[in-house]
Amino acid sequence: MRVISGSLGGRLFAAPASQRVHPMSDKVRGSIFSTLGDLSGLSICDAYSGSGALSIEAISRGAKSAIAIEADPRAVKTIGSNLMTLGLNNQIKLVKNKVETWLAYSEAQFDVILADPPYDNLPQARTLSLLASHLTKDGLVVLSWPGKHESPTLNGLVLLKSKSFNDAQIFYYRHE
Repeated sequence: MRVISGSLGGRLFAAPASQRVHPMSDKVRGSIFSTLGDLSGLSICDAYSGSGALSIEAISRGAKSAIAIEADPRAVKTIGSNLMTLGLNNQIKLVKNKVETWLAYSEAQFDVILADPPYDNLPQARTLSLLASHLTKDGLVVLSWPGKHESPTLNGLVLLKSKSFNDAQIFYYRHE
């Protein structure tokens, strides 16, 4: 995999050898970050981090900090290696936990929450509500979802826009 743009543009990083992780294509990642625009100074949550690609791309494009949350042990090891290789240990905090567990006990607030859950184990309404509760007032949730599923409801958030790709949809939510 590679960083698409920004200060780390073109740098390579690894994808985990895990069946639970579905690395997001460059096309989809590029579309997300094109839509997000300037990330300068923003805090990012990369839920279901997989390879860390979304948090790495966000930092490369100017985000102040990121938290990468991942439970799969092979993915956690890969993310740790990627952060070391790219010199991002001071900007991206790796959390080795289930997203719903960490969110239930954290008080952290984020300007942008990027969530790319495993498509074979989609988060339940409670977890989606937890994601929404960690969003700053003017923040944005970007959710990757399987291509043939309806957009989920996130309590207190309104769906701003969506974009469909072959096997994925990207939904953008903001506070009502």
